[in-house]
Amino acid sequence: SRLHLLPSRGVGLGSSRGMRALKCIRRCKPEPTTPCLTRMLHDVAPHGNLNPGPSSKAAPPSPSPTPDPSSGVSALQKAGCVVSAAALALSSMWMLPEAALARHATAAPFRLNSEESTTVSLFKRNTPSVVYITNLAVQRDQFTLDVLEVPQGSGSGFIWDSDGHIVTNFHVIRGAQDLLVTLSNQEEVKAKVVGFDQDKDVAVLQIRPKDASESLSPVTLGKSNELQVGQNVYAIGNPFGLDHTLTMGIISGLNREINSSITGRPIQNVIQTDAAINPGNSGGPLLNSAGSVIGINTAIYSATGTSSGVGFAIPSDTVTGIVEQIIEFGRVTRPVIGISFAPDVSVEALGVQGVLVLDAAKEGPAGRAGVRPTKRDEYGRLVLGDIITAIDGKRIKTSSDLFKILDTCKVGQTISLEVLRGSGKQTLDLTLDESPPPNEPKPIKLQPSFRSGPQYGGPQYGGPQYGDEYEYDTEPY
Repeated sequence: SRLHLLPSRGVGLGSSRGMRALKCIRRCKPEPTTPCLTRMLHDVAPHGNLNPGPSSKAAPPSPSPTPDPSSGVSALQKAGCVVSAAALALSSMWMLPEAALARHATAAPFRLNSEESTTVSLFKRNTPSVVYITNLAVQRDQFTLDVLEVPQGSGSGFIWDSDGHIVTNFHVIRGAQDLLVTLSNQEEVKAKVVGFDQDKDVAVLQIRPKDASESLSPVTLGKSNELQVGQNVYAIGNPFGLDHTLTMGIISGLNREINSSITGRPIQNVIQTDAAINPGNSGGPLLNSAGSVIGINTAIYSATGTSSGVGFAIPSDTVTGIVEQIIEFGRVTRPVIGISFAPDVSVEALGVQGVLVLDAAKEGPAGRAGVRPTKRDEYGRLVLGDIITAIDGKRIKTSSDLFKILDTCKVGQTISLEVLRGSGKQTLDLTLDESPPPNEPKPIKLQPSFRSGPQYGGPQYGGPQYGDEYEYDTEPY
């Protein structure tokens, strides 16, 4: 008859019970398991009236033996012990893989540590606020003559408020004929340009909240004036088109200065970080450990166009004032003195320090104040104009110093301008005017030089390659 073995839990070949069972089986001849078990059944059949099987001859009936009271165990009970021992041994062998797995499965379940839990939570909270921006250009197919929208660049951005305003870098959207914003749920929405600031490389877009199937999730703004070198920061963006990528690092430095890739005007108080920033990260948020935005990822120093561990972000305190002006007025108004000036290297070649005036519009602040431009006399000789050396007593050595001082002034403010004219110095009173509306410049590529500084994502991402020098039609300052 067929023998059904029930699983025996907690018994292995190395246990005492398993060893005793094996000893019982080994008393039989070394035959395969099934014949050995059959032999054991045959041995006990005459004593317990069990079925001996077809190969055995029927034994003549005999009177049942009287159990020995001194032994206390009948022959049938002994047979049952043998069968149980065999079943126990077989079940132990069958359970070996299960027991081994049970021993390996006793490890405690994996749990995130506190730092990992904080990072995961930060990413999940801020991911819905980060968007992917595609810069589209209209091109005509040369074969079919159909007009197509072709991506010419991409970058990141983040939702500023529930009205659908999105903040990004200006070089991300520069030259765009149309803009497509991809939300965190992969929904694509058309966007319009509200305004931009070329000098600080900031732009504001807007989408209609009703065009999105889900409610918009604005970011939380932090204070960049409270930052310290060494604190953790996190960058979320879309490097190389890989949407919603998180990188982390620390603040490597504060109060750095980079130049705008558009106008060359310096951007002060820039945050330096070693968090990986690559093409496509431009315009994305830089977050502190609380998940608040402390800057816009803007540029990297790199000879290859990819992250080298030196990235820059425009601080949130600078961005906030610019964005608020753009949302309210459509543009940023800054004070200007109404001049164009020579490159710093030209002034250094003269052996002086300051800003050499090349032109001063007569109707502008400098022209009204009597600032003299550079010109030629009746013999064609070059007559240098005034060299600005100080404003309100603050020393000016380069054009960067001039921009820094103007950034602290207001439209309509009267300043004291100190100029070097000929061999003497003069002081002029000048009232600052409002900057005219910006016109998007058209770059002209010149010989490679170091002037442009950081890498802004490459031409396909709306910016020049490292080492390229660009010249622009800029408004007078």
